[in-house]
Amino acid sequence: MKSADIAQYLLNNPQFFEDHADMLAEVTIPHPYSERTISLNERQLLTLREQNKILEKKLHEMVTFAKENDALQHKVHQFTLALFGARDLMSLQNVITQNLREIFSVPHVVLHVWKGLPPSVEVLAFADQQLQPVCAHHALHDTLPWFGESAAHLHSFAYLPLRADEKSIGLLILASGDAQRFYPGMGTLFLQRIAETVSSALRPSL
Repeated sequence: MKSADIAQYLLNNPQFFEDHADMLAEVTIPHPYSERTISLNERQLLTLREQNKILEKKLHEMVTFAKENDALQHKVHQFTLALFGARDLMSLQNVITQNLREIFSVPHVVLHVWKGLPPSVEVLAFADQQLQPVCAHHALHDTLPWFGESAAHLHSFAYLPLRADEKSIGLLILASGDAQRFYPGMGTLFLQRIAETVSSALRPSL
């Protein structure tokens, strides 16, 4: 008889443990972390403790994640409020880039609005096609020179297409020398909220 058959039998016949309670008290099995043997009851306690540790770790991760989300929500709120102080397109652009650097600690920010300064055909097509932010470890199309002398030291980028009436009106790019700051596959929910906030703020001036 295979061990799997025995295990299945015990699962199908839970009364076995009631009928043979005395035997269970005598059975010993190897300790998982030492050479000594322990009873089934002791082994069950060890299993429960291990499961509790796993649950505690998951709970800690959930709490940490929730705190990080709350902090990001607060920063997005701060950023949104800051935009209300701008009175014209130029001051609004300055407020956007400055507050992204200060509130979110993004070292390099470039905002390119199409009005009066259209981009290359490739960049325009890219911005028109993207409905969500795009993160990459290298600059896309011909946007790297937009960062000037800092370009050579940048290793991660977040591209936030700005839209109005289903068409792109500009492109906001966040960049960092840290390759892990923005990376393909990362969550972009808060980046999308920033893009929507900036798009709404710019729309009346375009």
